[in-house]
Amino acid sequence: MSFATRLWAGYAVLYIAVLYAPVLFLILFAFNDSTAIAFPLSGFTTGWFSTMANSPGLVDALLNSLKVSSSVAVISTALGTMAAKAISRVVLPGRPALLGILTLPLLVPGIVMGIALLIVIGAIGMELSLTTIAIAHIVYCTPFAVLIMLPRFEGFDRNLEDASRDLGEGLFFTFLRVVLPLAAPGIVSSLLLTFTVSLDEFVLTFFLAGNDTTLPLYIWSQLRFPNKLPGVLALSTCILAFSFLLVNLAEWARRRGTPTKASIGMAS
Repeated sequence: MSFATRLWAGYAVLYIAVLYAPVLFLILFAFNDSTAIAFPLSGFTTGWFSTMANSPGLVDALLNSLKVSSSVAVISTALGTMAAKAISRVVLPGRPALLGILTLPLLVPGIVMGIALLIVIGAIGMELSLTTIAIAHIVYCTPFAVLIMLPRFEGFDRNLEDASRDLGEGLFFTFLRVVLPLAAPGIVSSLLLTFTVSLDEFVLTFFLAGNDTTLPLYIWSQLRFPNKLPGVLALSTCILAFSFLLVNLAEWARRRGTPTKASIGMAS
């Protein structure tokens, strides 16, 4: 192994350690038998998870987050699918600019977007609620859906649509019976990923929540009390595990049905 290879390998290990060490410490202290976040550890316990489950307000916050995230996942995936289908099908002179505009919410800082949406919602007279949280999350999550669905549609064989149209099917049933089944892995991936992003989003939720509490806001409120910190760590560990599972399922769904080099070579 050359010196350059060892250097890059060492850099990769250091990068991963710096990136994931805080997360590992979070999980470690969630099982620590003490309210003090310090070494050495006092002992091993799972009691903080029971304390977390019995915390007042947790169930309501969790239900609110599930309501918002589920609706956001469905709506943003539907909007992203239609936008990706239109961009991949129609040849536009300003296509790169249009794609940049659609993905712009990913580049705007969350605090800037939160203030902007708060001003707009206040100007139209809407009260802050779960609905305003969902609107903000849809604006933020739709670009994720577009970026997931666009490669799926760009790799789609247009001859299948043409064959369906030649056999007498209209646009709607062609999309329903031909396009949708082929795009299903991307749709599932988009649903899972946008659900995860919405579930974990804090900044936009903080600006647009009003009197409603979601899971990130509940965690934020509990951080004011040092004796509740281990319960927060336990809850964060559960959210981390759930998010990790959803993201991996989304990646598996995204890769499912994607042609590999071997299959392309066999087909050719």
